[in-house]
Amino acid sequence: MWHDILVALALMLVIEGILPFLNPTGIRKALIMMAQMDDRQLRFGGLSSMIIGVIVLYLIN
Repeated sequence: MWHDILVALALMLVIEGILPFLNPTGIRKALIMMAQMDDRQLRFGGLSSMIIGVIVLYLIN
């Protein structure tokens, strides 16, 4: 179980690192836009991301 969690964490770090590596200017602009959003919008984006992730995991397994 711990092995799977560590593999998932490592994959998450690799995937999150791809965009800043390929397009640092775009990521900087996106982070500035996110900093200007209110808490409700950020929470909705986070919730949407989690729901999509759960759906994808369900479909894969």
